[in-house]
Amino acid sequence: MSRILPMTALLVAGLGLTACGYSQGDRALSGGLIGAGAGAAIGSVTGLGAGTGAVLGGAAGAVGGAATSPRDVNLGRPLIKTGP
Repeated sequence: MSRILPMTALLVAGLGLTACGYSQGDRALSGGLIGAGAGAAIGSVTGLGAGTGAVLGGAAGAVGGAATSPRDVNLGRPLIKTGP
């Protein structure tokens, strides 16, 4: 039970911080990097270990980033107005 909460937090953090970039490869790479950083921080605080947290967070972030569409994420691009 003590490992479920850190793993859940790691997964949520990794998936929540993914999808930065326009191409699928960009989103997978940036999601993996962000997830690895978040995972290392969470892992070191929860006792899971920074290395294990980084691996798990990086994997979750890469998968989440690759699975998103650039249409789902607004990266600061202006929205196109279609009407008066």
